[in-house]
Amino acid sequence: MEKSSAEVSIMKKYDEFDQLVKQLKKKIDETHERHYSKKVLAEYNNPTNLKKMLHPDATATLTGPCGDTMRITLEIKNNRIINAYFWTDGCGATIACGSILTKMIKDKTLLEANDISSKQLIDALEGLPKEHHHCTVLAINTLQKAIKNYNNEKKLFDKK
Repeated sequence: MEKSSAEVSIMKKYDEFDQLVKQLKKKIDETHERHYSKKVLAEYNNPTNLKKMLHPDATATLTGPCGDTMRITLEIKNNRIINAYFWTDGCGATIACGSILTKMIKDKTLLEANDISSKQLIDALEGLPKEHHHCTVLAINTLQKAIKNYNNEKKLFDKK
């Protein structure tokens, strides 16, 4: 069955649209490659631990000055982080920060995890543009709040 000229025209428009999308994606990828390290792009494009924990031992949710929100959930045994997950509605840099931070803190004590700095997170990401340093602060602050919440809850439980 032969296609009508209207069908051929529509198919041509779809092909043109697909080509436009591919060109835009290529330009976006090139721009990202100029601004972000390979590590940031890898963590953003394939984040680790981006999920929700059903019954966390510790949790915290914060919203940063740019409007990004991050939630960190922790599974803790004997004051050591067994599992760590994050969720965010933020940008690629925020996703990369949550991904690498949850990897960094796994198997660390609460004290060790609490001492991780924004600079250490930037170093682990092999750099981050200055305009995205606030993303590391959001991730670190969320982690520290989760640890604080855990310690406060533990103190309340111990008093009972």
